[in-house]
This record gives sequence, C-alpha cells and structure tokens, in this order.
Amino acid sequence: MEAQLLEKNFQILLKTIRLYHPKTDLEMIKLAFEFAVNAHTGQKRMSGEDYIYHPLATAQTLAEMKLSPNIIIAGLLHDVPEDTKFTLEDIKKDFGEDVASLVNGITKLGTIKYRGMERYIENLRKMFIAMAEDLRVILIKFADRLHNLKTLYALPRNKQIRIASEVLEIYAPIANRLGMYEMKGLLEEEAFKYLYPKEYNWIKQIVEEQKKAKEKHLEKNIEFIKQILKKEKITFIEVRGRVKQLYSLYQKLLKHDKDINRVYDFIALRVIVKDVPTCYAVMGIIHKEMKPLKGRIKDFIAQPKPNGYSSLHTTVFTPEGQIVEVQIRTKEMDEEAEYGIAAHWYYDEKGSIKPDKKMKWIKELTKWQKEVTENQKLLERLKIDVFQDRIFVFTPKGDVIDLPKESTPIDFAYHVHTDIGNQCAGALINNHIAPLNTPLKSGDMIEILIDKNRKYPNQDWLKFVKTNVAKGKIRAILAKRTLLEKFLKK
Repeated sequence: MEAQLLEKNFQILLKTIRLYHPKTDLEMIKLAFEFAVNAHTGQKRMSGEDYIYHPLATAQTLAEMKLSPNIIIAGLLHDVPEDTKFTLEDIKKDFGEDVASLVNGITKLGTIKYRGMERYIENLRKMFIAMAEDLRVILIKFADRLHNLKTLYALPRNKQIRIASEVLEIYAPIANRLGMYEMKGLLEEEAFKYLYPKEYNWIKQIVEEQKKAKEKHLEKNIEFIKQILKKEKITFIEVRGRVKQLYSLYQKLLKHDKDINRVYDFIALRVIVKDVPTCYAVMGIIHKEMKPLKGRIKDFIAQPKPNGYSSLHTTVFTPEGQIVEVQIRTKEMDEEAEYGIAAHWYYDEKGSIKPDKKMKWIKELTKWQKEVTENQKLLERLKIDVFQDRIFVFTPKGDVIDLPKESTPIDFAYHVHTDIGNQCAGALINNHIAPLNTPLKSGDMIEILIDKNRKYPNQDWLKFVKTNVAKGKIRAILAKRTLLEKFLKK
C-alpha cells in the first residue's frame, strides 16, 4: 500500500513536469527519485511518514513552479549529503556539476547551531550569500520550507513557533522582494496558522462567510465582463476571481479597524489577455460599462514594480453597485505575478531575459552584510532595507526607483548617485517645492535640485534619512571632510 502511494505521488510529479516541459527526458528524474528512495530508506520524519515524501513534495512544488529539470532533481536530492551515507561527490558523479552545486547550496543553508538572535542573524547571512551565488538555491529552500510547515503539527510548540516566526520574518519577505506572491502567500498562510491560531481562525471564518455572500455576485461580474468583451470582439484567455491571501487580508483588516467592507480587493477579478495593447483596450471597455473609483487606477505595465510585477489595476462599481478591483494582464505577466523571479527560468528557455539585472539589491546586501559585524546593527539595516514595506517613485525621465516606506528626497538622491546626494540643494515632489525631510509616497515624481558648488552633505540630514545607503554615504563624505580639515590645520 505504502509503495503504491509513493509511486502514485511520483507519477503526479512526472505528469507535472511533462505538462510544462514536454520535451524533457524524464530518465534523469526517474534515476534521481530511485537514488533518493535508496538513500533515505528506513528514515522517518517526526510526523511518522517515510522521509522520502519530503524531498518528493519539495520536487512537486518546484515542478508546479514550472522550474527546470535540474532544479527539480536538486529538490529530490537536497537532503542526501546531510542526512544519508551518500556524499556530494556521489551526486556529482551521477547527476553532474550543476545539480551537485545546487544541492551543495542547500546543504550550506542547513543546520545552524546558534540560539536566539545569533541563529536568526546567521540564517540571514547564509540566505543572502546563497542567493548572490545562485538564486535557484533559494527557490529550492522555499519549496523545502513550505513542506516543513505543512508537517509542523508533529513538532513541539516551541519549535513550531521558532520555524513559523522565521518564515514570517525572513522567508516570506524575501519571496515578496523576488516578486513571488504565490509562494509568499503559501508560506505566510502556513506560518500564520501556528503563530496566531485565534486570529487565523477568525480571518478564515470571515473569508468563508464573505465568499458565500459574494460568490453569486462574483459569477455575475465574471459573466458581465466576458459579455462586454465579446460584444466589443475582444479575445481574452481567461476571466477569473481570486480571493486575497489570508495573512495579507489580516494585515489589511488591522489597518481598516477590522471592517471588511473597506477592503476593496478582498475578491479581485482578473482578466488575462494575449498582449499589452489588449490590456489597455480591456480597461477602456470596463470603464465605459463600470464607473471607476477615483484615485484607484494603477498602471504597472507602463511603470512596472522593480521586482518585475506588471499589471493594470482599476477599482470599479459593478452594475449592482458593489465595489470590486479588476486586474488586467497578459499570460506572461500573470506567470510573473504568481512566480516572480522563478518565472524567468521557464521563459528563459524561450529566449527571454535573464533575472540578474533585477537582483542588484541582493549583491549590494551581500557586500554590506559581510562588513557589518554587530548583529543588532545588521538586523536594523535589514528591517529597513529589505523587510520594510516598499514604495515606488519616479525620476523626471520616468525611471522607477524602489525605496523603503517613508524614505525622503535625500534617500532618493543618494539612490540615484552619490554626487546628486552630496550636491542636493532642494527637491520638487510632483513639480512642487518640498522640504528635504518629506516622506515620499508611491507614485511621487521626484526631481532633485543641485548646487554644483556644493561639495558636502548637511550633517542634519542624518536625523531624518531612512536608508542605510544614504546614511553610509553621508557619514563617509563627512568623515573625509573632517580628516581634510585636520590635515589643513596642521
């Protein structure tokens, strides 16, 4: 019976791989599965099930993310060097350099012996180094961690809290920065269950009640949009509804005094079409038939988010007088919105862009996290530069700049260029003069006024700048000035 269940699960994995990579030779996948079964024979998990189900579940998640065979093979083998008699050399000999390198990356992220803050910081350091070396490693780690969360019930309460906290504080924010909203939501939901069980049950009940109440309206609205598009002879791939992820909904409800009626995107309608011109045509047709809510139209196609997210968003009144958000995007945009950076490995095979240029922040992080030896300072930097909510502002040329929430024009100036920061004499926000300590908002257009005769920043800027990039550059140039003054006095 056990062997039948295992074989059934493995066949589901092969079917998933065939679906997204029909030309793949499945022999290597079969060999990797047999290798993993042999390596983990006799091993059990805390839940009582055979250990092999864990790497198989990890590989299944990676296959559902449409990732390449080598990443899936590494998912099947990721625990072999650490937990079995087989070595990394054995993997390299049978499955090649690339797979061995991925497995090695996961092994490096393995056991950490520290406790408390030391463990937390060391985890972060290892994560960023691994991401800088090969971003695929973090995708395997997400899949591995997701299955661990699903079997968290078998662990003692203190371990449940530690693992779930780590997911909400480290893994989910990194998934978010990589644009992997589907993975972020899955990780958050599983962790949410264990960290805040009362709140989780409360929000789940609200969602179930709201879904029942809104299902009829949802079906009507989907049908209404399909009909108006057909009438205008617009070809669409799909019109569907999507319910907001639980943890994300919980955070939004806290901001709105727990009033579900103030969360307009609780259920969003998603229209998938063939190309960008059709996206704009669809928005025009929807606005003609459904009145848009003022200030709720967002064009992330003309100005994508720095993590690659592209879509048109509009909030409209339905014919029945309800308020609903509509998201309009192409199939490729939809893939990227769900899988973020992971989608690139699927599209790369079709000659698309490499993900490197969007990952500049990872390389910067790795550089300065090596320089910061004091744990508390490193944690403070990470909370601001990585894990805090982000805003997206624009240069006068229309380039998008990604900054932490409540950043100021000075943070913006130093993000663009050190000299622009040092020579900053004023700022225009949306063409209006504004104080240099003004908190910026998403969508603001910033123009920095410079004084070319100015050589040094103002010491007082350190009192209000938010980003560590700006603080570091200001301190560095002021320190140089101090040294120069001392030298001249001599």
